[in-house]
Amino acid sequence: MKQFNLDDTAIILIDHQVGTNTWASTTPIALLQRNVLILARFAAGTNMPVVLTSSQETNVNVQGPLMPELQEALPEAYAARIKRQGVVNAWDDPAFAAACRNTGKKNFVMAGVTTDVCMVGPAISAKEEGFDVQVVCDACGSSNPIAEDMSYRRMAFAGVRLTSTNAMIAELVKNWATPAGAVAFPLLT
Repeated sequence: MKQFNLDDTAIILIDHQVGTNTWASTTPIALLQRNVLILARFAAGTNMPVVLTSSQETNVNVQGPLMPELQEALPEAYAARIKRQGVVNAWDDPAFAAACRNTGKKNFVMAGVTTDVCMVGPAISAKEEGFDVQVVCDACGSSNPIAEDMSYRRMAFAGVRLTSTNAMIAELVKNWATPAGAVAFPLLT
């Protein structure tokens, strides 16, 4: 199995907004938000590049802003977030795709809400462009189990690897007795 490493990987978080997170009934919201923050804090603590994007943040009654905890964990990435104005497949937004490409990394760890609408498109599009993509399933979620299952099937069929937060962090750390392990271990316990 080809493993991702800290030096060749970027974290991409899509539409983890205060409104959209509530649509993800397949992953309990507390678990989803916990896992998103683990990814964000791990990236911050290991200086991994991060791309954040949101869709129609000003639609406060529906989607709203990104989780405020992301601003605290990743102030620079939050300030540079790509604010899409309705483009469903984030990869179709030139600013978002450029931000991902400009990380200079060939591997993307991606998570997004909802899985069936906001995650499938960019994960498959990035894979088709030649990036290696792993989607962190427990930092995603859909409105129902059928939608979630179909999303996983579509991504896996396209060659996107599916993983969990703990497994992804462990793959990146490789050794708990390293500086990255020192960042990760408290986040996971």
